[in-house]
Amino acid sequence: MIWKTRVTELLGITYPIIQGGLAYLAYADLAAAVSNAGGLGQITAMSLESPERLREEIRKVKEKTDRPFGVNFAIGQHGRPFQHMLEAALEEGVPVVSVTGGNPAPFFEQLKGTNVKKLVLVAAVRQAVKAEELGADAVMVVGQEGGGHLGKYDTGTFVLIPKVVDSVSIPVIASGGIGDGRGLMAALALGAEGIEMGTRFIATKECVHAHPIYKEMLVKGSEHDTVVIKRTLGAPGRAIANEWTQKILEIEDKGGTYEQLKEYISGEANRRFIYEGKINEGFAWAGQVMGLIKDVPTVAELFARMIGEAEQIRRRWAN
Repeated sequence: MIWKTRVTELLGITYPIIQGGLAYLAYADLAAAVSNAGGLGQITAMSLESPERLREEIRKVKEKTDRPFGVNFAIGQHGRPFQHMLEAALEEGVPVVSVTGGNPAPFFEQLKGTNVKKLVLVAAVRQAVKAEELGADAVMVVGQEGGGHLGKYDTGTFVLIPKVVDSVSIPVIASGGIGDGRGLMAALALGAEGIEMGTRFIATKECVHAHPIYKEMLVKGSEHDTVVIKRTLGAPGRAIANEWTQKILEIEDKGGTYEQLKEYISGEANRRFIYEGKINEGFAWAGQVMGLIKDVPTVAELFARMIGEAEQIRRRWAN
């Protein structure tokens, strides 16, 4: 079966499946594997220390695949300037960039005059409309089931996707709660023209930076094993429930300030869990889709399974 949507045509990919930015985890091995499987793999830029490290990672991807890939910029992360990182990506000829966690206007300004495709992650209709006005080529829309940083309105994917589809003319990519071929077909039925997955790609063999204990927790956990932290800071994010996130929630319940929360929500605390497997000395982002994750396949195996499931559904619908 041919998988052709505006997203596959825009990005030059076989299947309308995009790998999320995944702070501290989305590097060359995973990005190249996703692109080689027919989707769009991405590198996380702002988790790298310098433009030189980003160049290295981009070149590694190019050694591993000749297919399109992207670089994700979490421009709200730690308030770090992104301009020199974006400049490095442009000089290395990256075909696609995505923006999360901040106002894309200054980012797009730097992209003027280039042919780079621009994706923006949003969590509300208003943000999607604004992204289109600013010049986004497509929006990735995350419902409250997703892992990592979410919108403030707790709107689920099933309601949010058609709302955004009705509000913009550019392609919509669905994210949040999607981890198999059924999710892909549901997203297309809602009017999206592709999907983005984050948590599901962590539980793959090519996500080499994720500690085996992290992957094991994604496989063994259920949809009930996540909590939303950082609500009181106006930046809610969904993580695996553990002693550390419970402490964060207790501080928030008592009206704790950013200063009181800082050490608990830091990048260091995140890395202790995801890199070292110190599950009660840090936190790890994960979506409710962990309830659907049952194994740790290769990316190629995951794609084959998802497309097989989706094509079975397409044939059933045709009848």
